Amino acid sequence: MGSLFGALASTAESMRAIERSMNVVQNNVTNASTPGYARQTQVIVSNRFNPAQGLPGGISAGQTLSSRDTFAENAVRNEQSALGTSNQKASDLVQIEQIFTVTDGSGINGAMSSLFDSFSQLTVSPNDSSSRQVVLDRAQAFAGTLNAASANLGTASTSLDTQARSTVDAINKLAGQIAGLNKVLRDDINSTNDSGLDTQLHSALEDLSKLGNFTAINQPDGSVSVYLGGQTPLVLGSTQYQISAGFLNGGIQINNADGADVTKQITGGQLSGLLEEKNSLYPSYANDLNTLASSFADRVNNILRGGVDENGVAPVADLFTYNPAQGAAATLRVNSLSPAQLAAALPGSPGGNGNALNLSALSSSKEINGYSFTEFYGNTAAKVGRDLSNAKSDSQARQQLLDQAVAIREQVSGVNLDEEAAHLIELQRGYQAASKMLTVLNDMTDTVIGLIK
Repeated sequence: MGSLFGALASTAESMRAIERSMNVVQNNVTNASTPGYARQTQVIVSNRFNPAQGLPGGISAGQTLSSRDTFAENAVRNEQSALGTSNQKASDLVQIEQIFTVTDGSGINGAMSSLFDSFSQLTVSPNDSSSRQVVLDRAQAFAGTLNAASANLGTASTSLDTQARSTVDAINKLAGQIAGLNKVLRDDINSTNDSGLDTQLHSALEDLSKLGNFTAINQPDGSVSVYLGGQTPLVLGSTQYQISAGFLNGGIQINNADGADVTKQITGGQLSGLLEEKNSLYPSYANDLNTLASSFADRVNNILRGGVDENGVAPVADLFTYNPAQGAAATLRVNSLSPAQLAAALPGSPGGNGNALNLSALSSSKEINGYSFTEFYGNTAAKVGRDLSNAKSDSQARQQLLDQAVAIREQVSGVNLDEEAAHLIELQRGYQAASKMLTVLNDMTDTVIGLIK
């Protein structure tokens, strides 16, 4: 009877083990499309069979193992961070490219060409009031386009500040979620096999990788330590260390929980793209605008100072004025001059076009670092275009690399519905066999008990 009851117990245990395996398969199928989920496998342990020692054999359920692969997860996060940077830049630089248009007749390029055309026309009719007025009007239009470009660039730069604050807030929020999950994992040892907690944790880590680069280190207690930029503690156990965004000298500075500057550690994610734009790219564009505005204004003013107006008198006021401290492009203005006050002639030839010729020559003369004004502006516009093109190209390449990393992760830890279906059929057959065995043993037990009676 002892071995018979042992066989009954062993068969029942086998059925429970198979049932647990079926539950794991069902959980895999249910979460096949859940972000962050990794396929689980129920380990089946073969029990020793030795009737003489009371070991009935059979099977029992062992550990539930996750197929999650650390290398595959890190590969996906790294590519997410790189893609986040290029996507951020590609999105923002589209707006900047519109500011630095090179289309004929529009924007700064068009206004500057129109002003040069008015200089040329002035050489033909230096004493014509309407030609002189055209120069003043087009000078005003040129200053206005530079003002507008500077204002638009400033608005875009301010938008980066807002985005940086939002990104930092999002990073801190995700860090708080990870710290909370770590607490659950540390406080309950059984939670380390909880697929739901595991999924939430790795989903949060993947979302975090889109915002900034970090290093995640798995701990023996099931928690994960997160170091922003690979150095700055963001989450240690159940403790979160918040970062903050500071704004200094027109740039963005990222500070750790102690207030120390960790900006240089941020090399990936959307935050990295924002930092590069705010601290490097946009200031470069603004500097070029200011250089163009100040150099153009200074050169035109100097030429006019060397001439005489319609009455043969040296000019009493410059054509252009600006405030260097507040930015030449933003503050460029045209002084209130009458057409007669425009110094189109040279002192030795009152009423002539000598100074108008000098103004007209500015269209091709090398005035800024060996470039003409038009060429200098073209170089700036081309720089913006290259930065945008590089960001778009990098975004496409990074998307392909991310897709490859995700595909590899899916091969390693993703759920294959066909495999799960085949495994489920195997388990169903095993359960049916064990059930049939249990029925036979139960009948035998009843028969034996009947004989005893």
